[in-house]
Amino acid sequence: MNKISAQLSVYPLRQTELTPGISTAVDAICEHRVEKEIGVMSTLLWGEDEEVFRALLGAFRNAASVGKTTMVITVSNAGPLPGKDG
Repeated sequence: MNKISAQLSVYPLRQTELTPGISTAVDAICEHRVEKEIGVMSTLLWGEDEEVFRALLGAFRNAASVGKTTMVITVSNAGPLPGKDG
């Protein structure tokens, strides 16, 4: 397996409340064995590639269960992982 990192942002669309969609996405990420930094604009996660992609899928499915959603994701296997020396 390979270590990767990902950055994601969740954008609930045409919803009266933004927090439920975003919160459910974060909840899904927290259920997986990935390291994470949850921010106000985006979330970083890193770990084994299969687990990161499972977390991303869970995040999208959770957010989409609340309503229409766009999720922007950047995935990389280049460079140092967050919190690690280069």
